[in-house]
Amino acid sequence: MSSSIESATVAPARPAKLTGAAALALTIIVSCELMVMLDGTIMNVALPEIRGGLGFTPSGLSWVSTAFLLAYGGLMLLGGRAGDIVGRRRVFLTGIVIFTAASLAGGLATGPTWLITARAVQGLGAALAAPSTMALLITNFQGALQAKALSIYSSVTASAMTLGLVLGGIITSTLSWRWVLFVNIPLGLFVLLFAPRFVEESPSRPGRLDLGGALTSVLGLVAVTFGLVRTAEHGWDDPASLAALAAGTVLVVAFVLIETKAKQPVMPLRLFADRTRAGAFAVLLLIPMVTLSMQFLIIQFLQEVLGKSAWQSGLAFLPMAIGMLLTAQNATKAIAKIGARSTALLGMVLLGAGIGWLVPLAAGTGYLTGIAGPMLLLGAGLGLVVVPFNIAIMSTADPSESGAAAGVLQTAMLTGASLGIAVASTVYASVIKDYGPLDRPSAEAMADGMGSAFTVSLGIVVLAFLIVLFTLKNETAEHETAG
Repeated sequence: MSSSIESATVAPARPAKLTGAAALALTIIVSCELMVMLDGTIMNVALPEIRGGLGFTPSGLSWVSTAFLLAYGGLMLLGGRAGDIVGRRRVFLTGIVIFTAASLAGGLATGPTWLITARAVQGLGAALAAPSTMALLITNFQGALQAKALSIYSSVTASAMTLGLVLGGIITSTLSWRWVLFVNIPLGLFVLLFAPRFVEESPSRPGRLDLGGALTSVLGLVAVTFGLVRTAEHGWDDPASLAALAAGTVLVVAFVLIETKAKQPVMPLRLFADRTRAGAFAVLLLIPMVTLSMQFLIIQFLQEVLGKSAWQSGLAFLPMAIGMLLTAQNATKAIAKIGARSTALLGMVLLGAGIGWLVPLAAGTGYLTGIAGPMLLLGAGLGLVVVPFNIAIMSTADPSESGAAAGVLQTAMLTGASLGIAVASTVYASVIKDYGPLDRPSAEAMADGMGSAFTVSLGIVVLAFLIVLFTLKNETAEHETAG
């Protein structure tokens, strides 16, 4: 995969133009990726309205995001492998059918269990569809057209997080939270109608699916997450919480054992043999724990404490997007001048400063003085951290395993996001329950609970900083290229 992408990004002598069937094929592929990526953030702005409309508890609300992320991240590697075996387009379309149907079901939900189940099924659909988008793009475009297609694809995916927040806010404010899910239906139908005609199938390759590894990893993560979230309301001595945590631990251990023996594992453990690559995977698990949990909490603070509307809350995240855009564009230049480790450590310092700024959050905290600044720092830090670790992972992986390495990278980030939201909501709920009923927390209770959650997040940033310090080499981009 990496060699194809590298050759595709060579600038053509004349600008490539996408017209006719090629333009429609790209639109179909990008629409799928955009739809799936938007779903990771578009729901977040609607969370306060969902909680009031369906009667979620503060800790239970986290499952609206976590159920999707766990299924998506946990089954993504299996979805990618299925595409290799039976054909990318076939698996891609199957995923879109599941995702679209689950979006309809979720939009019609009348209670928490219904919505959470629909979100988990959405995650399954995303796990089948998303891994095939890049492979189908490479299959359907060659040469200069491939470079143009990759450029458009990358631009769309890079803007998905901010676009999801803004769209989620506008839709929730003008219609209702249900339309945040219903909006997927016309997109899904468009893909299903035109993909069979305009998107070419990729060749299939013989192999087998590691169902045991996929199931134990997903069920293990679900059990651990359920145990953590349940402790917020029932305490650490609750038998069901302890049983879930124990079962989750056993399943995760079983997953590792299965992967050591599987002929074609969903997560090749040899990818973790290199210290730099293992450290990079660990950091890319930890960082989304911080950034996505911050987003989950601040959305609620903006709407329920500061009284912002849903669309105002979406726009409030623009400083984070601006910070990330500025540093991500210059990260490779920084690596060339000061080295990969120094660049990543600088990013960690900015992340720590942003989260540290949020720790003393109070009911009287204003947006400009207490929210916008931390978001700018977090975005800037994120841009400096992700780029060197993407490079560290892909440059140290054997070309024959580049696809697996990229899949593990994405899985680590999605898993970290789901665990981060679970941990943050657990800490948050455990604090606010001391103030009174969980269903109507005061502004002071919410701010105190969020401050405690941000303190935990700051500890996660410190841990990530230490991992960077002791695992990442400080080679410059020129040295890595020469080597």
